[in-house]
Amino acid sequence: MPSTELSHSYDIAATPAAVLAHLADPVNYIGLSPLLVDVRDVHHEAGVTHYVAVERFRFLGLIQHDNVIRVSLRTEDAGLPAEATVSGEVVSPGGVRMDYRFAVTARGTASSLVVDRLRLHAPFGLLRYAAGKAGAVQAERGRVLARRLGGN
Repeated sequence: MPSTELSHSYDIAATPAAVLAHLADPVNYIGLSPLLVDVRDVHHEAGVTHYVAVERFRFLGLIQHDNVIRVSLRTEDAGLPAEATVSGEVVSPGGVRMDYRFAVTARGTASSLVVDRLRLHAPFGLLRYAAGKAGAVQAERGRVLARRLGGN
């Protein structure tokens, strides 16, 4: 199955602990990802949070499609206060899979560098579309997270 990697970095005017706390809560991804409109069926087990999310796509501005995805989320805070990570997997219909990782590193006493990495796997013909959507989400996620946590 074809795959590609995407990476986007951004500065946030918040500590790694604050960024970790925000990214560890599935409900906070609503709006953090512009496609995500709902989070449900959240449950925790053995250090992993599992949930179902709904991505809303519009085609040609007329046709709406709600894509139900299964997400797992893990946090690692052993490096706090200097660093933390959030990682996991997404399983989407149509054979699209994504591994993701946010590496959060302190920059001074009250800001963080976030490196947002995605690895997409998709059937031939879907990878380009999925990568385009994922790249747009990454860029917007940095702006929204900065606004939410940095007051900008």
